Amino acid sequence: MATRWGIVSAGLISHDFVTAMNSLPNDEHVVVAVAARNLSHAEDFAKQHNIQKAYNDYEQLAKDKDIEIVYIGAIHTEHYKLAMMMLTEGKHVLCEKPMTMNPIDTTKLITYARNKNLFLMEGVWSRCFPIYDNIKKMLEAGCMGDIHHVSASFGFDLMDVDRITKKELGGGTVLDLGIYCLQFVSMVYNNEMPERIITSGSLNEDGVDISMTASLYYKDNRSATITTSALVNLPNKGYICGAKNTVEVPTFWCPTKLIIGDTTIDKPLLELKNAKFNFINSIGLAYEAAEARACIQKGLVESPHITHDTSLLLAKLEEEILKALGVNY
Repeated sequence: MATRWGIVSAGLISHDFVTAMNSLPNDEHVVVAVAARNLSHAEDFAKQHNIQKAYNDYEQLAKDKDIEIVYIGAIHTEHYKLAMMMLTEGKHVLCEKPMTMNPIDTTKLITYARNKNLFLMEGVWSRCFPIYDNIKKMLEAGCMGDIHHVSASFGFDLMDVDRITKKELGGGTVLDLGIYCLQFVSMVYNNEMPERIITSGSLNEDGVDISMTASLYYKDNRSATITTSALVNLPNKGYICGAKNTVEVPTFWCPTKLIIGDTTIDKPLLELKNAKFNFINSIGLAYEAAEARACIQKGLVESPHITHDTSLLLAKLEEEILKALGVNY
């Protein structure tokens, strides 16, 4: 039987998510309904994606008994409220990153989902890309030797994007871009909390970070450096530096290859003819949709790729970095 999805918000990322699911078997996934604040937006989205129901009230979608799991693609500041609403009505939840705006709310969601035996996953889609499986296997096999440093940069000219520049929308590069850098580092260091973090950056007139660099220091002389920017295009690569080899991961947040020495490992994306996406490699969102279905079928409340402990760690790291910059959510 197909997993029955509801979509919260008819924005760009929701469009890409639903479009990406078209690459998956029809008998495994079906979108039952979409909800948006504006009914015409929901109806346009439903028509474009051949969805049967359109709501202008998120609570209506939450109460729709045909829906099994909800994808939340709304703005950051709405994640906690909407995820709790869906969980309260017995829905599994796949929530875009960041799961919430702070560790307290993230803890509340996870605790509630666990108590109700419902699946809850933060949409850190990176972890579901096949290349990440390759990286994990290389780390477990010790191919790079002892890891001493990890780095990742993620930046574009985003100064005209409200979700980045407006405090009321949960803006800033740490929550929108930095989470990808932090999940990359945390994966390599197996969810270890750093002993100290040194952070610098700059804020815009609205009080949100538009650039940030953080150095994370771990025991045994291990370190990491992450950089984000809404001002310029950065290299947007991840590096894992070991005693034997260094691994380069281009587009590390949605990678299709990795480079180690003279060897390149390629994992091409799925193909979908005539599909139009808003963001790079968005067809890879199908990987996290498939992961959510697989976990639900196994009766899991969390994904082994992006566990609840991982989401809690990311929330704590984000909060510490933001506080150092003078941003409080």
